[in-house]
Amino acid sequence: MPPSGPRRDPSLDAGVPPRAAPPPAPPRQRWRLFVAVPAQPGAAGVEAAPTRSWPALLSTSGLPIAGEGAGRSRVVTAAPLPVGVAGEREVVDLYLVERLPARTVRAAVAAALPAGHSLVDLQDVWVGAPSAPAAVVAADYRVLLAGSPRWVVEGAVLALLGAATLPRERRREKKTTVYDLRPLILGLAVRASDGSGVTLAMRLRHTSDAIGRPDEVVAALGEPPAPPPPSPLVARSTVRERIVMADEPDAPHVG
Repeated sequence: MPPSGPRRDPSLDAGVPPRAAPPPAPPRQRWRLFVAVPAQPGAAGVEAAPTRSWPALLSTSGLPIAGEGAGRSRVVTAAPLPVGVAGEREVVDLYLVERLPARTVRAAVAAALPAGHSLVDLQDVWVGAPSAPAAVVAADYRVLLAGSPRWVVEGAVLALLGAATLPRERRREKKTTVYDLRPLILGLAVRASDGSGVTLAMRLRHTSDAIGRPDEVVAALGEPPAPPPPSPLVARSTVRERIVMADEPDAPHVG
């Protein structure tokens, strides 16, 4: 009767190392997806929505997604979307091991997206171009403010833009970081106002070492050097309209 128990790899007895797993196939195509994403409820200013996993979402598309080893797929988001913020044109790079036409990729991605998400556009990007996170330089936001009339918000905007510095504190768990908000504000203006509130447009710096956050700008509008508002400013909704990449014509220079 043959011995029972697990079978030993004969290559070990022969002094031959076991065969390594074959490396993942290299990507041959890179699609840049632009996706509209609904806001995920949560506390303002949180770094990213933890349940929003693009590799997991797109794994059901049936597309030949390139791998990175250890079971990971080459699906890269340009910038995490904070909870409580909707995105109208979020950037997700999808690497494939086969070249496919746009119509095939569009249909597969659209079918894989969950309810509330929609594929706005897609572009065939050179595989060797800088990674999406490395190419982000700014982000455009639209914030609907309630609590004060338009003229009050406009005065606060002028005060912030005229300030040389805007020292603020950012608290995370037990750590407090002091930083200057002013160089993170690349653009700030009142866009419109109506019965629902005042719409504020922001372009904020977004690089690997400096990220402007719309909730911090709203907080600064209600504090010196801005004049005190008659009532607290409240952001009714926040939308990230666009992620600005370094190679786009209107990309700001951020040194």
